[in-house]
Amino acid sequence: MELDKLNEIIANEKGVMLYFWGENCAVCDALKPKITELFTTKFPKIKQYIINAQENPDIAAAFSVFSIPTTIVFLEGKEFVREGRALSIYELEQKVARFYNLLFEEA
Repeated sequence: MELDKLNEIIANEKGVMLYFWGENCAVCDALKPKITELFTTKFPKIKQYIINAQENPDIAAAFSVFSIPTTIVFLEGKEFVREGRALSIYELEQKVARFYNLLFEEA
């Protein structure tokens, strides 16, 4: 994915999650399925993008990602949550859940 396209998606979607990972990163491999399951089951209206930071260093740099894994959640185009290597899935869920229901409430 190109940086311009990703920025356009973030600007136009209500919710976007970026997960930056890398090959040969045991923590990345352990967290990736847990993060994707969390967002798929609990926050299905947030678009998920999994980005290999090693293959896309320009995108990683544009989002100030200098260590992996890093999870960034954007709500209404603004960075809302940024969690790095030692993240708690439970804490991430709690942070996102606070605003998810308000933002995606059915009218």
